[in-house]
Amino acid sequence: MHRGVDAPRTPAVGGSAAAEQAPAKPPDTGAHLQQRFDALIADDERIEPRDWMPTGYRKTLIRQIAQHAHSEIIGMQPEGNWITRAPSLRRKAILIAKVQDEAGHGLYLYSAAETLGVDREDLLDLLHEGKQKYSSIFNYPTLSWADMGAIGWLVDGAAIMNQVPLCRCSYGPYGRAMVRVCKEESFHQRQGFDILHTLSHGTPAQQAMAQDAVDRFWWPSLMMFGPPDERSAHTAQSTAWGIKRLGNDELRQRFVDICVPQARALDITLPDPDLRWNENRGHYDFGAVDWAELTRVIKGDGPCNEQRIQRRRSAHEEGAWVREAADAYARKHHNSSAAEALA
Repeated sequence: MHRGVDAPRTPAVGGSAAAEQAPAKPPDTGAHLQQRFDALIADDERIEPRDWMPTGYRKTLIRQIAQHAHSEIIGMQPEGNWITRAPSLRRKAILIAKVQDEAGHGLYLYSAAETLGVDREDLLDLLHEGKQKYSSIFNYPTLSWADMGAIGWLVDGAAIMNQVPLCRCSYGPYGRAMVRVCKEESFHQRQGFDILHTLSHGTPAQQAMAQDAVDRFWWPSLMMFGPPDERSAHTAQSTAWGIKRLGNDELRQRFVDICVPQARALDITLPDPDLRWNENRGHYDFGAVDWAELTRVIKGDGPCNEQRIQRRRSAHEEGAWVREAADAYARKHHNSSAAEALA
């Protein structure tokens, strides 16, 4: 099916006089474009960069994709902090690969955002100025090696739960980027589970370390899904547009249901005295999330907010020479190619 703006038709050579004298197709109107967009959403089709889209749809995507990209590059910090202190060469190599993956995810996502007409440098400026957000989970410190396991199992596990439905996002570039991101996040989740499994079946000190890490990251991981649907400013509209496929509450419930049996395999206790199976609902009941804490961290009052953004600014400034060198090389290559074409 043709997806773009209809091209003007040219009368065929030798066509009938009636065909040649047919009135030109009227120009698209705002109402016509909106109807076409609505039809694509209703038919569960993909919106592509060349397609017309409402301003609100574009702005919502820019906000969400930028926040996702920012989260990937900020998320490199708490784990990068442990590369030099990994307990073995194997663990070090795996952690380096994971941090590299996260940098790649940021690049995929910034590229997807640029298809909406924004520049990644502008998005980074907004991040550095505190005008765009990143996931609140990365404002918590990583105090022990076991935290690398908790982040992999819980944080990346929650990310996968959030992101797998995004593979079917109505905006094509975002959905396609998420396919590769989710494959790599699955590896990260398994790596974290393996770290915790090794520790929880090790010495008493290692077991205590694993339990402590899960105790600290469990509730912030539940906050990653966002506030309850009735308090979310974006969920209803994003779902109607096909950007999101599932609500925050449903995703959070699915995450809890998956984590409980995994915690048993790890021989780790989830820090929630209200956690129990509800036969009537067919799901686990769990305790109340501290939404005041989420609000506080999002507004900048988390344990590591200031540290994370300051390090991001410093890394950006210290990397200016790399960007300048890349630009100079690109100009040189372009000028060389142009000279060869004229020769």
